[in-house]
Amino acid sequence: SVAMELPPSHFSAARAAAVAVGYLRYLRGGPGRGLELRELRRARRQDIDDVGHKYYLELELEDVLDKDRTVNCTAEVLYHLGSKTSAPDVQVTVQGELRSTEEAEQEFYNRIRSLEKELVAENIPDSHGNVPPELEPIHLLAWVASGYLIWQNSTENTTFHLAQVKHVKQVKRSDEDLQFDYVLLLHDMVSQEVLPWEVTLLWHPQRGARVSQS
Repeated sequence: SVAMELPPSHFSAARAAAVAVGYLRYLRGGPGRGLELRELRRARRQDIDDVGHKYYLELELEDVLDKDRTVNCTAEVLYHLGSKTSAPDVQVTVQGELRSTEEAEQEFYNRIRSLEKELVAENIPDSHGNVPPELEPIHLLAWVASGYLIWQNSTENTTFHLAQVKHVKQVKRSDEDLQFDYVLLLHDMVSQEVLPWEVTLLWHPQRGARVSQS
């Protein structure tokens, strides 16, 4: 079947875009980079018989730490028919270069490694919407972890969004990775439910982020 144009404002296009951005945050985000959707430029939908619905998207993203810099990307999001258990298939291609974050990330890594006591924090942002500057990297890593959760748990009937880091606790490890155990509050804009999710994120400046359990 042919892919049909959707107005970029269409709710189903916006939902697919949220999945693509979540996936990209998990893949390319970190303590020195926060990717946010600036504009959904174009959306098409294809209904593939016996497989599912596939969305083709053209997005413009911005880095929250560098508002002037935007990158374009294309994404394909395939929701499997009738499946409540399998995550959508996502492919994302970023056009152009994301800002380098090596220095900031190494600095953050060294700072956390040198703490005598493991970092513990809660309610980021606070009730006034503020994030203390020293917790900004922890907040951005929560974006990475929530990106994974959003990608893995989204359907065509959800739009998840990270409302708050309820709690985060660093766990000392014998290897080189940093480990953060998060309790994240995800808001589903469709059902208006806000639910807590537990997720463990490992991060290393050279290896990036990975969720070890959720």
